[in-house]
Formats: sequence, C-alpha cells, structure tokens
Amino acid sequence: MTKDVIALTPKMPDLHTLLAGLYSGGPDLTVGARADGAVVQLCAPDGRPLVSIEAPLLIQVPGETTRLLDHAVEDGPVWWTEARASTAIAEAARLAGSFAGRLATVLGGTVWPPEAATTDVVPLTTDVSAISVPATSTPAVDVLTNSTAVVIQDRPLVAMTSWLSDALQGAAAADRALQIVTPATARLTLPTRTALRGMPNRWVVQHPEHGYYDGLSGAVLHWKNGTFTPVRDENGTAHVADAFTPTTTDSSDRQLLLTLRTGHPAAEDLVLGSALEAAFRHLTGAPPAGWSTAEPINLPWNTRELTELARARAPRPTWLTAVGNPERPALATVRVLRTPVGVEEDITLALGYGDDETPPLHALEDLAAELAAEHGLVTLLTGLRAGRRDLTVPAHLEHPPIPVAFTLGNTEAGRIGPAHAGNPPQGPLPVRLGPAAEPALHYRLGDGTDPHAWAAFQRLAQHLGQA
Repeated sequence: MTKDVIALTPKMPDLHTLLAGLYSGGPDLTVGARADGAVVQLCAPDGRPLVSIEAPLLIQVPGETTRLLDHAVEDGPVWWTEARASTAIAEAARLAGSFAGRLATVLGGTVWPPEAATTDVVPLTTDVSAISVPATSTPAVDVLTNSTAVVIQDRPLVAMTSWLSDALQGAAAADRALQIVTPATARLTLPTRTALRGMPNRWVVQHPEHGYYDGLSGAVLHWKNGTFTPVRDENGTAHVADAFTPTTTDSSDRQLLLTLRTGHPAAEDLVLGSALEAAFRHLTGAPPAGWSTAEPINLPWNTRELTELARARAPRPTWLTAVGNPERPALATVRVLRTPVGVEEDITLALGYGDDETPPLHALEDLAAELAAEHGLVTLLTGLRAGRRDLTVPAHLEHPPIPVAFTLGNTEAGRIGPAHAGNPPQGPLPVRLGPAAEPALHYRLGDGTDPHAWAAFQRLAQHLGQA
C-alpha cells in the first residue's frame, strides 16, 4: 500500500527545513522537481522517485484537518505538507515518515499518521536497479496500463486531494479509467465520490475475505487485461459481493441532498458562487466556511476570488468544492461551464443530520424562491436519505435519496410552457413562486420518508419531458 504522510505545522516550511527533511535518506539520495516546482521528489541515485512532496498548503478553514484526518490540531491556520511514498521500494514509506517527522520537530506541530513520525536517517538498502522503472511520472499513480491508471490508498478517508485530482485529469486526457484501490475500512469524501461517478472510473475495495469488489455498486471484481472488471457468470451476469450488504443496522443519521443548476449571461459583473452561498445561508444559517479546487479545502469563502479563477480558466470548465462550519456538516461541489449562451453552475450540496436533529425541509420553498428570483435557477431537486452525518461514503450499500421537492426556474418553466408544466395530470400541482406572468414552479413531493415519492417524481419528469 502507498504510504501518505502529512506534516501539520504552525509555521511554513522554509527551504532550510525542507532540505533537513529531504536529507532523511542521507547524502547519496538526490532531489528533483516536477510540475514547475510544485512537487519536490527525493530520488534514488539513478533518479528513480522514492518520495514525492507537494508544496506546503496553508489551511485557513476551521475543522478541515479534523474532517479529513480525524486529527485535531490547535486553532488557527496550519501548514499541510504531504509526502507520498513509492510502493515499489521498501524504504520509501520510512523516508516519508522521517521527512514529515523532521518538519514537525523543527517547526512544531504533528504528523499524520502519528506512528509514521521519526527523525531517523533511512539508508537505501534495496537494489533499485533490480526494480523496473515505473511506467508513470505522476506521483499519485501506482500502476499504469493502456486502459487504466490505478491509485492505491491506505487512508481511512480518501479525499479528492490535488494528487488525486491530477491523476484523474491525466487519466481522462489519455482516455484511461481511474481506479482507486483501498481496504474495506476506507471511506470516500463526497467530492471523491462525485468525481468517480460513471464508468469507467471505479472504487476498488480489497476485502480480506471477499477479494475485490466495487465500493459503489458492490460488483465482484477481478484484474483482467490491465483493469479491474466485474466477474461474470456464463450468462454474463455480475454478482454483488457479500461484504457490500451491511450486516448491522446503521444509525438514524440522515443526509439532505440538493442538486441544482443555474444559468447566467456571461456579463462582466457576474459573480459565481452566490447560489451556493444562498443555499448555505437558508439551510445552515451561515455562508460556506471555505472553498478550493481540491481537498483539503484551504481558502476562506470568497465569491470574488472563485469567480476570478473560473474566468481565468474559461472556456475550460472549473471544478470547485466548498465546506461549511464544523458544527453542521455541509459539503458541496460546483462545476462551472462556459456555454454558447452564458455560464452554467452545476452544484451538488449535502448536509448531515444526527438522529436528534431535524433537516430544515421548511426552508426549501423560500430557498427555491430566492434562487429563482436572484440566482438564475434552472432546476433544483432535493432529496433525503439515510446516510452518515459526517457525509462520508462507506464501502457498502447505501439507499438512494427519496425526493422531497423539485423546482423549475422561471426561464425553464417558460420554455416548457406554464400551462403544461403547471398542470401535471397525476400531480403534484406546483406552488407558483415569483411574478405571476413568469413564475418559477415548486413541486412538493413528500417529506423524504415515503419511497413512493420516486414514482411521483418519475411521472412528473416524464410529463415535463413531453413538452
């Protein structure tokens, strides 16, 4: 398994401290750089990377290290310096631990995982000449074939880090699948789950008793022709692993899930992120705490800055993630896309609730009205599901959300036709929001407890699609 080691320090690692850490392998090892210096590599004498170190990242969002690592640090900003060890050479994991341990010793702070920390010199005793050179220069990728990039992760929580984002983009550009291999105890963050949705990408779970299976579908897998693929019987049927079905009843934690799309003219004064901020304020009472293009989420929430980033990247799409305050688990992803008619935001937002907490379903109609009136709402679908309060995704079956409400924005309702959209023959009849001449239409589907709401939503979607 690949070893990821993180130094969490109150001070930024300067050049001298980084060099002290890099000398954890003694004077025979060399130092190189890639990605225009964003990644520093500790290399064997022949240049083979042993440990890759990403540029230190200042985490300014409260609770973010605890969310991702279950590793609390003192209040205040903290520098996150991550080292990733090669799986091919035995000493690499200890080198990564010594690098991080030296940073924490010099600057103060801690190391995750704590047991990895050391300050020892780790001599390279493996004959690296007997080990084949890796087929990839991307530090996150452990195995590369013609069809697949495989990333091995042994973290309890697999986040959409910049390492993983880089691997995903590289795989997509080369028309390869990205497959993440983890132990059965691992969980995914919602941004990672969102990034992996849809074939050919896959979460591969390695279970000590049940072999390999897909952590999102449960399909039993095997390695065939350079990729993990479902095992099929003589009829071509794939089977679900026994480990995918939970053996115990989960808690009564719930998740409120919103999927919304907005559309805007490409104007100079356009400010992105305002729809997401409105959703946070209605449902949590506060704006997002932070945003970033990867996890950990390190920047304080600022719609102007994220708008400038998206504008600088246009016409390429921009993918962002945002997080709420630690007291109320809330996590969102945003995809900003330049289109021929303007700018679209595709937003997913999840909020977690314990068994003694009530999801704010009463706030949905007012939220829909504001999104339609002020933020270019196209559609909004809200659902409620049984799921972990911390919003992480386990490697076993989770039931889909039950629809609660669906909203058509003013323009979309007008495109379909108010008479058609406002009178579905089997209901539900919508609440009209905004101006009478061009209203948004808000359909109440239930309280998130009746599975029959799916049938009602499907009938509604079919009716609207007939326009």
